[in-house]
Amino acid sequence: MDLRHLSDTALNAQANSLNSMITDIRSYYARNVVGRVLANPDGRTIAAHNYLEVPGAIPIPATLSLELGEVIGRRGENIRYRFASDLVFAKRAPHDLDAFERDALQTFRTKGADHPLITQVSGSLLDRHIRLAAPVVMGEACVACHNAHPESPKRDWKVGDVRGIQEVEIEQPIAANLLSFKYLLAYFVGAGLFGVCFAALQWRQARTFGRMNTELEEANSFLASVSMKISKYLSPQVYRSIFSGERDVTISTERKKLTIFFSDIKDFTVTSERLQPEELTQLLNEYFTEMSKIAQEHGATVDKFIGDAILAFFGDPETMGPREDAKACLAMAIAMQRRMVELNAEWRRRGIEKPFQARMGINTGFCNVGNFGSADRMDYTIIGAEANLAARLEQIAEPGGIVMSYETYAHVEDDVRARPLAPISLKGISREVIPYVVEGIHDEATDAAPGVINEYAEGARIFLDLERLTEVERDRLHAVLTDAVEALKRRQPLTS
Repeated sequence: MDLRHLSDTALNAQANSLNSMITDIRSYYARNVVGRVLANPDGRTIAAHNYLEVPGAIPIPATLSLELGEVIGRRGENIRYRFASDLVFAKRAPHDLDAFERDALQTFRTKGADHPLITQVSGSLLDRHIRLAAPVVMGEACVACHNAHPESPKRDWKVGDVRGIQEVEIEQPIAANLLSFKYLLAYFVGAGLFGVCFAALQWRQARTFGRMNTELEEANSFLASVSMKISKYLSPQVYRSIFSGERDVTISTERKKLTIFFSDIKDFTVTSERLQPEELTQLLNEYFTEMSKIAQEHGATVDKFIGDAILAFFGDPETMGPREDAKACLAMAIAMQRRMVELNAEWRRRGIEKPFQARMGINTGFCNVGNFGSADRMDYTIIGAEANLAARLEQIAEPGGIVMSYETYAHVEDDVRARPLAPISLKGISREVIPYVVEGIHDEATDAAPGVINEYAEGARIFLDLERLTEVERDRLHAVLTDAVEALKRRQPLTS
């Protein structure tokens, strides 16, 4: 709020109001008092500037204005009224005019009585001072009186001439007026204090919430980091089911029909004795990484790594049905064996004389699956004779081969070539089990490892990496293979 503008506006309104009031008084007095007296010259009452010396006389308008100024000056604390003119009666003291009054009088006489009222505003911000000057215009009664009066300073007055000015002066101390709004000011002060307290409270709450948000973000980041670390110890399907709330972490099992996959590395102990521990660790981790990637792509639940062995299954916690689960498991096993051919070629290039050769077994049947263990520590796994059968089938498989049970073969016989082996018996299973050897594992993967020959059969295993062979080795192997071909034709054993 602009206090200076507020004060100036209020002062102008007060000055204009007071000026209008005095003008109306003078007009009324001139018209209804002096005019009526002059209209009846034979009466006893006359208008005179020295009316106090004449019995029954009344003051003329100029005298009235002068005396009104004295009255208002005595009674008004901040308001003063003054009639000023440079043409006074002969027996009266001349008026002491300042620059503002002289300029106002000159302006009205030069530009006419219709000129807007003249104001002057001064003072400081908290103490404003306004002066307003208005013309005193000669009327008919005033002209007749002044032109005939012996003490008049001028005898040729005309109606409309400017006799002098009447001046209203008002002082407006804003500081004092502000106290009149003490209740409003108290309200504003109280509202301001409330606003400051409210803002301080909001700022404090904002800092508290900011600190809480920071702590929550740190806690979320920590939990996310921990969950990522935990996910490395769990199968992706189990991890998702636990963290999504689908599975409770309690000791509970279910009996489901699963397709179980078991694999291990042929002659792992012999291979490990020829490698340094660091090399063996790197090689084994690389093997597990590649096999786990293929298992995840086909939707397998990797149960655990047991030394060099891998146990996985299809059918829990996610399943596509027994038939599709069996097909997915077989496709995974074939992809793993094809990948092993590529890895063997890579490992041989890195100087590994006898790389890993994996054997794989697959079985389909009912198992107990779920959380086994104690209330403090548990393991998500499977148990049952059907899982043991998958491990037994893996043991009779050739390196680089896949053996499955009839229950699995019945689901996938339309998608794979397989030949049966001699029936086997297993402790815990009353029936005889007919194993089936998967054939043509590498039929569609000949382009995957160019320059590599990897063939096997019962009693035979041929692996050649042509890019690694020297000329001497090529000649020697050519002679060996030629003798082998001739022996096969004669069906006689080779002589070394």
